[in-house]
Amino acid sequence: MPSILIVEDDITFSLMLKTWLGKKGFEVKTFSSVSDAKRQIENGGYDLILSDLRLPDGDGIDLLKWVKEKQTSLPLIMMTSYAEIQTAVQAIKLGASDYIAKPLNPEELLGKIRELIKTVPAEHRPAAKSLESNTYIEGQSPAARQLFDHVRLVAPTDMSVLITGASGTGKEYIARRIHEQSNRSKAPFIAVDCGAIPKDLAASEFFGHVKGSFTGAIDNKTGAFVAAQGGTIFLDEIGNLTYEVQVQLLRALQERKIKPIGTNDEIAINVRLISATNENLRTAIEKGDFREDLYHRINEFTVRIPDLKERKEDLLLFANNFLDQANAELQKDIIGFDNETIRLFQSYSWPGNLRQMKNVIKYATLLATGRYITRHELPEELTDAPAKDTRILLKDEAHESELIKRALQESGNNKTRAAQLLGIDRKTLYNKLKLYNLD
Repeated sequence: MPSILIVEDDITFSLMLKTWLGKKGFEVKTFSSVSDAKRQIENGGYDLILSDLRLPDGDGIDLLKWVKEKQTSLPLIMMTSYAEIQTAVQAIKLGASDYIAKPLNPEELLGKIRELIKTVPAEHRPAAKSLESNTYIEGQSPAARQLFDHVRLVAPTDMSVLITGASGTGKEYIARRIHEQSNRSKAPFIAVDCGAIPKDLAASEFFGHVKGSFTGAIDNKTGAFVAAQGGTIFLDEIGNLTYEVQVQLLRALQERKIKPIGTNDEIAINVRLISATNENLRTAIEKGDFREDLYHRINEFTVRIPDLKERKEDLLLFANNFLDQANAELQKDIIGFDNETIRLFQSYSWPGNLRQMKNVIKYATLLATGRYITRHELPEELTDAPAKDTRILLKDEAHESELIKRALQESGNNKTRAAQLLGIDRKTLYNKLKLYNLD
């Protein structure tokens, strides 16, 4: 079993990462300081190091230099925040095998680890799965129905798709859904975060490089386009690419060939392109920041993802799904949300969309001591927001009966969730079901 050493001083994050990698077939040890990590590395037996950049008694660069002096062939992946990307470039030049930006993309991390450890030959290596790739909720709101009608329409084609939507709306989930419903579903899905690629590493990330082609290229690297061969490449936040990189990308898309850095050999590529942005690329074109010819190449079909505030009918479906995930990750058994929390959720604007909701619910699940999440476990961003009562008020009998039927339909006949949608407790719902002969 391949062995990984994690050096990270955020104990909760470290434990979650250890648990997840353990489920993926790795033996994992975690340490929170450079000094402890060095002692363990000297004992040997590790196939890869995953180190944070900022540590209590030094930093990942110090550890990297020490590792390269002791065991030059031991691969090390540096974890950095977006603001520390330039330091990550320095780490690559000092001999780090790769870097990954926080918050981590699980699929991306697993792909990097497997490539470095090489536990399976590349041609047999399956595309890594996101932690949530199979648990995305479509929803029942009109906005959701239109969104997934468009997904089902374009998925079987080979058209280039541009996904637009605010940050946190789940653009990669939609890209993955398009891939999974396409004729390329059995081939790899490779995601690239264009916002996290430094200018001087972009060509290597897209097209790969050969050993020795530049300072820090201590091994051959397979680029994203070759890794996605036969499948789908997803370029997230494509509007962040520099003009120079846009030119290189356009040429690769037009010629359907790429050339790894350091070689004159061209490789024919057969990939489907899906891109995403939270910017208005038309405005970027007018400003001269984005090439119009590239825009038309990547945008044969547009899929727009609505903000969470536009799909209130789906809000509690997402909330319960994220609660299930948080319970599994944190080994808790929270049943649901009390009525006041539900009203706060329904009245809040959710500027960070699904990503914010997921983080809020994980935070509250960690703090919760009872069976239900209450407002006391919620972060201040929700409890300090102007409150309004959005509870569904039950009026005359015909109106009540219709609302209850609708809530049962939206919740898949789950009476607990139906009661939450209606803003009443479960006992009251059961009484109403009996009263109107709906049970």
